Amino acid sequence: ALLPLAVPPAAAPGGCPSACYCVATPELVQCRYERLEEPPRELPATVHNLSIAGSNLSVLQRAAFAARPLPDLRLLRLRHDNIQIIEDMALQGLPALRTLDLSHNPLLSVAAGAFAGAPLLRTLQLNQALLAAPLEEQLALALRNLSLRRLELAGNALQALPAALLPAGLEELDLRNNSLQRLTAAELRSLEAPGLRGLRLTLGANPLSCDCALRPFLTWLRTAAARGGEPGRLETASYVFFGIVLALIGIVFLMVLYLNRRGIKRWLHNLREACRDQMEGYHYRYEQDADPRRTSTIGTPGL
Repeated sequence: ALLPLAVPPAAAPGGCPSACYCVATPELVQCRYERLEEPPRELPATVHNLSIAGSNLSVLQRAAFAARPLPDLRLLRLRHDNIQIIEDMALQGLPALRTLDLSHNPLLSVAAGAFAGAPLLRTLQLNQALLAAPLEEQLALALRNLSLRRLELAGNALQALPAALLPAGLEELDLRNNSLQRLTAAELRSLEAPGLRGLRLTLGANPLSCDCALRPFLTWLRTAAARGGEPGRLETASYVFFGIVLALIGIVFLMVLYLNRRGIKRWLHNLREACRDQMEGYHYRYEQDADPRRTSTIGTPGL
């Protein structure tokens, strides 16, 4: 296994920043929990994957990564970095960027041209990043000129389908662990747009209500399967399932009792004998205490 190597910037041309680590080669740079307030400026020009986690990049300023050209950077992870504001052209200088991960950041403002510097961006991850403020309108403007293929919005407590955030050509939409109880007919019609016909929708861990309001969604699932798309799977939990589980547990318990019936009978017999001996002891002591001869003998001195 290859171990992370910490290389100071002056060690060699294109070396790792002092606050980061190069894993195996300078093409993979990780800056974790170094409390950076801005992206490192001495990144190697050949870096392909850059991960900055646990820092304090509260404002992702214009051309934040343009101090040194990074023409080969394809994956940028900025998780848990307290990013609140993304300014216009914040990704300027990243022409090859394809995957951007902004998960676990309390986003408050996203400029309309925030992602304009990354024309090849195909995957955007915003898991647990939309909890601090409603940003659907701002994100819709920021995504309008992108050709996204995958959008992740898991864990954002969304109560409705973010139809405004679905650009044409989107292939995968991850809405797991939100607060969706149902999908209305209007929301489902938005998924029928020509540019979203092949969309793969993930809705795991949402509290979907099993009532009549869910009928349009079930109809949409059947229609999608009939068109030749991937059939949807709707996972539900009911009291019938738990009842079956409890019944199986009861059957197993009865089988254990049946297989150990002789031992249980012997144990009950021993318990009964022990109780009988104990009661006979109490009865004997009671008779001794109630004997009048014993009482008179104890009460007469000198005998």
